[in-house]
Amino acid sequence: MNRINEEPQIHDDPVENRDNDDEEDDDEDDQYEYGDGFLVDSSDDGEEEEEDEEQRHCNEKKSRNRRKKDEAFSLHEDDYLLLEDNNVDFQRNKYKRLKKSSEEEEEDKINEDDDDDLSHFIVDEDVPGDHGWRRKIKKFKQGTDSKALRYDNDIFGDPEELLKLRRKDLAYNEKIERKLEDEFEPIVLSEKYMTEKDDEIRKLDVPERMQIFEEVTGNAPVDDISIEEESNWIYARLVPEQGPGFSVSKDDIVRFLEMSHVQKLEIPFIAMYRKEQCQSLLDSSDDDGSDFNLLKKLETKWHKVLWMIQDLDREWLLLRKRKTALFGYFTKRFEEETCRSDLNKSLFESVMKSPKAAETEREVDDVDSKFNLHFPHCEIDEGQYKRPKRKSHYSICSKFGIREFANKFGYSAEQLGFALSLEKVFVDELEDAKKTPEEMALYYKCAMFEDLQVVLKGARHVAAVEISCEPLIKKYVRGIYMENAVVSTSPTPDGDVVIDSFHQFSAVKWLREKPLRKFEGTQWLLIQKAEEEKLLQVTFKLPENQINWIISECSEHYLSVGVSKYAQLWNEQRKLILEDAVHGFLLPSMEKEARSLLISRAKTRLLSEYGQVLWNKVSSGPYRRNNNNTSDEEAAPRVLACCWGPGNPETTFVMLDSSGELVDVLYAESIALRFRDVNDQKRKKKDQDRLRKFIRDHQPNVVALAAANLSCVRLKDEIYEVIFQMVEELPSVVEAGIYDLPVVYADESLPRIYENSRISREQLPQQAGIVKRAVALGRYLQNPLAMISTLCGLGKDILSWKLHSLQDFLDPDEKYEMVEQVMFVSGLGPRKAASLQRSLVRAGSIFVRKELINHGIGKKVFVNAAGFLRIRRSGLACSSSQLIDLLDDTRIHPESYGLAQELAKDVYTHDIVRDDEDDAIEMAIEYVRDEPASLKKIVLDEYLRSKNQENKKETYSLIMRELSCGFQDWRSLFKEVDPDEEFYMISGETKETIGEGRIVQATVKKVTSGKAKCVLDCGLPGILLKEDYSDDGRDIVDLSNKLCEGDIVTCKVKSILKQRYHVLLVCKESEMGKNRNLDYYYHEEERNSVRIEKEKAPKEKKQFKSRMIVHPLFQNINAEQATDYLSDKNIGESIVRPSSRGLNHLTLMIKIFDNLYANKEIIEGGKESKDIVSLQRIGKTLKIGNETFEDLDEVMDRYVDPLVTHLMTMLNYRKFRTGTKSEIDDLLRVEKGVNPKMVVYSFGVSHEHPGSFILSYIRSANPHHEYIGLYPKGFKFRKRMFGDLDKLAAYFKRHVDDQGHY
Repeated sequence: MNRINEEPQIHDDPVENRDNDDEEDDDEDDQYEYGDGFLVDSSDDGEEEEEDEEQRHCNEKKSRNRRKKDEAFSLHEDDYLLLEDNNVDFQRNKYKRLKKSSEEEEEDKINEDDDDDLSHFIVDEDVPGDHGWRRKIKKFKQGTDSKALRYDNDIFGDPEELLKLRRKDLAYNEKIERKLEDEFEPIVLSEKYMTEKDDEIRKLDVPERMQIFEEVTGNAPVDDISIEEESNWIYARLVPEQGPGFSVSKDDIVRFLEMSHVQKLEIPFIAMYRKEQCQSLLDSSDDDGSDFNLLKKLETKWHKVLWMIQDLDREWLLLRKRKTALFGYFTKRFEEETCRSDLNKSLFESVMKSPKAAETEREVDDVDSKFNLHFPHCEIDEGQYKRPKRKSHYSICSKFGIREFANKFGYSAEQLGFALSLEKVFVDELEDAKKTPEEMALYYKCAMFEDLQVVLKGARHVAAVEISCEPLIKKYVRGIYMENAVVSTSPTPDGDVVIDSFHQFSAVKWLREKPLRKFEGTQWLLIQKAEEEKLLQVTFKLPENQINWIISECSEHYLSVGVSKYAQLWNEQRKLILEDAVHGFLLPSMEKEARSLLISRAKTRLLSEYGQVLWNKVSSGPYRRNNNNTSDEEAAPRVLACCWGPGNPETTFVMLDSSGELVDVLYAESIALRFRDVNDQKRKKKDQDRLRKFIRDHQPNVVALAAANLSCVRLKDEIYEVIFQMVEELPSVVEAGIYDLPVVYADESLPRIYENSRISREQLPQQAGIVKRAVALGRYLQNPLAMISTLCGLGKDILSWKLHSLQDFLDPDEKYEMVEQVMFVSGLGPRKAASLQRSLVRAGSIFVRKELINHGIGKKVFVNAAGFLRIRRSGLACSSSQLIDLLDDTRIHPESYGLAQELAKDVYTHDIVRDDEDDAIEMAIEYVRDEPASLKKIVLDEYLRSKNQENKKETYSLIMRELSCGFQDWRSLFKEVDPDEEFYMISGETKETIGEGRIVQATVKKVTSGKAKCVLDCGLPGILLKEDYSDDGRDIVDLSNKLCEGDIVTCKVKSILKQRYHVLLVCKESEMGKNRNLDYYYHEEERNSVRIEKEKAPKEKKQFKSRMIVHPLFQNINAEQATDYLSDKNIGESIVRPSSRGLNHLTLMIKIFDNLYANKEIIEGGKESKDIVSLQRIGKTLKIGNETFEDLDEVMDRYVDPLVTHLMTMLNYRKFRTGTKSEIDDLLRVEKGVNPKMVVYSFGVSHEHPGSFILSYIRSANPHHEYIGLYPKGFKFRKRMFGDLDKLAAYFKRHVDDQGHY
């Protein structure tokens, strides 16, 4: 045989090397000695077999290469699962990319690096019987003769070329192999918690919220000394903030911190399973002494004190982190500055000690400020970037040696601080200089400071700045300032116009000297917002006596007690320094701190109120047919949910089964209509019949009606009417539940959010918006907590829920942190909860609590969460024969299973008197669950003493309750809305906006002699009685002489008839002047004094606010100027001008007759009341009376032009007469004398009511007068509208003798 010097390249993906076989296997290989495809036989069959196998192997390689190219952009399988679970749209490749093992990659690299690696595989005819060699060659199945090699080259190409292509393919695959971060936008990955950081949080065995917490604060200390130090710090701040009557144990705080920092236990777990260790921090004990009552229903609690301690814990950890970082920075700077010859080491060492003594963030800031003042960081020229620095006057003075002069004024700022804080008392008196300040200043004159007074001023400035930056001095002043400073507010010129009685800022428009310590609620947030919008001017002031006290105390320690001339001169300079330090630096600095403190307090309070409202919502129980039954045995009710629709969309009914799934939908457009004709009545009757059939078919347990507006009141009556008709028509067929089928109001604010949420599109993709809203309404009634949780997912739609009137002042992150605090199970957060949920869905079912550890949560997270995760026989578990531990269906924590089993066994053996059964524990637990009354026999205190477990009373109490009734619903019982809640839900208002004593605006709709019917801005009807119109209301004969239809009046809410949805109004001046529930420091008298001063001032033309409106008919002029402008114009000409009533009004002035002008008020809508620029522009809607227009052009086309047409018709009418009312009466008397049997009449303009006309007529002897209104649609006479004047005259002639028409 011939040797083969060059062999073809080994094919890709070779088979791994097998282990050396034993010698006894060699005999089996003999049969392959000449037929294994490696040794060349003379027969042609061997060549054909070799060629077939080589071709098949090459085809497999090509197939693999194609698959690799197809999968070039494939992701890891775990990534695909993560994308599917988070509902991300993507296109998944058909094949799955297979990654090579490390050994295969290593082999590929060897093959690529050396083309001649296989040259040593040569055939030697002298060793044909070497089985080991033959077996190795058998593995690679290589051909050896040149003919086969040439044949392969013809088919597959040159091996060298194949090798190059392979290298390119590997490089290309490495290049295009991507991660999730390369395929999706970062914001998408962040929203869906799919970043690498989120993966780390999911994998780390620490509660999720603790991980987020520690990302900000750093790792919490676990040593006893740090915990003791922190507990002292928290205790010192917690007790004073809560006021008298609040008491907690410091030892409980220590134990809480140990559980949180060391054991990584979260607040819900501590409050449930560690009550004995922090009893004083809990709201109250569940049971007290021997009064333990097994039948007493527990209530869910928020445990505010624990959350407050956690907030203080965060504050302390951040403070500790800042102090550590600052100390490290100081140490580094000390090492850098050691080489300086002028370094003040004693000052440096003093500053370095200060961070440790700092107890608040403000004090740390003071230390940092002092350090940066005395040791400013120099710029580095060693290739570092330099930030341009603005040099302060202090640094300039220091640079030119003025600081050295400042040190000669006496005590240093640090010495003054020690004296004020009484930390050190200086016995040595201040030594007076032997030169005057001016003489001393001569030594420090330079090019920059050429004048002596400039030198003195610079030195005083340096001394004042150092005093203002001394931490001990700032701490002293801070204590006085925060206790005694006061705040005052007054409106700016723009604010005086914008902030009226209805504005959000009206309650803080005028505050006078309100102490800082009195700002307890969220009031400061309103003041800050108003100041940002330049509507309010806010001033901080420290009373003069307190300022004088600070200066006198400083003077006592800073000034010399000498009486010499030099001492007096130097003391004068020292006084100027103290004045400058206090007024120029300290007080402004304190004001900034006060503002920051007020914001922090207000936000903390607002966040607490927001969280409390949310907690009340989620702790509200579901609707139950039997409210006394709180077990889970009763299925959720079948709900018929209804949402009112105006027509597009229609009023909609949806039927939900007991699991909340949508069963059927009914649209009933006409069911709540007030029919005007027969067709309306037929449509309504048809909808009533359809609803009757709908109820009969589905048999709901309750009807939930969304309280949206006043139309829902009528809709509720219609639903009850349908139910009554069912009972009356077919009493024998109707089930018993229909007789008393309740119709309850429900708030639709949350369902509206669900309607527009992403989750609703996923759950109900084919349904209309109103159907989604109705489904959410019904589900909320079935289980409020579950419905709220639906909106707490990735989209965070829950943040749109309006829970507090001021919640817009909170950042979304602040609100969601509160949502997580209330909503998520202990140990879990959005990442771990979603991961656990996905794992459980894949598993299908779980039978033991301990199996949760196998689903992606570690031991620490399991300890926190286990007691709150219920394992019960439901879903796929129902079809399994595997038993479920009854204790897993309770709130008993797995760590207490032994105690629960022992207790159950003791009860069981006491009642059954058997203790020899193998499954006694299981039978005991089952017995106690079936016979909960057996637990009543146990006297808890005696039982605990017998077991030496007196310190486990709370744990045993929980065990007994859960053995009696596992996972009893602790939420509050469902309550139907009371009349007050119903009124505010229907009206869409709150107690703050429509409460008694609130100032409102109302539009007059109808006026009679005794009362005016009005409509408030919110749509509620209001009634203004004649005697409530003014203080002399009893003297008013006819209220219609004072008010006209369309007038807008400012009133106060006298009372609210909530059952009738009516508001009684009053606009007496005496009532309007009375203070409603205003702040104690609201200075009404000062506002009145300002108004009185303005009234006493010389009368000026009534001012108006210029408007940013561009239109040919608009001019920024007042009423007098507009009159002058129209005086020489034709009748019917008009102009639009600003209104003196404010920026939400315009005035349309029309020339009616010579020297007679009618003013029509235009009300603007769609404006942002908080934006002064928006107020100055024209509104998005314009309203005159009941007519609404989009712009001034439409006003001219649809209102002014038709009105002027009717005006000219009247002026040209044959019966129109010019002159005053008395002049026209005289003309009619003359005409009556000529035709005594006729009823003479004529029309004339009304000079008393411009824009109206007077119909004057004489029937017998005396003239009578009636008014005619001029409108775009025609003339209004006796409450009728006439488009033609002849028809009006004809109607008058036919009804001239009608009585009671005027």
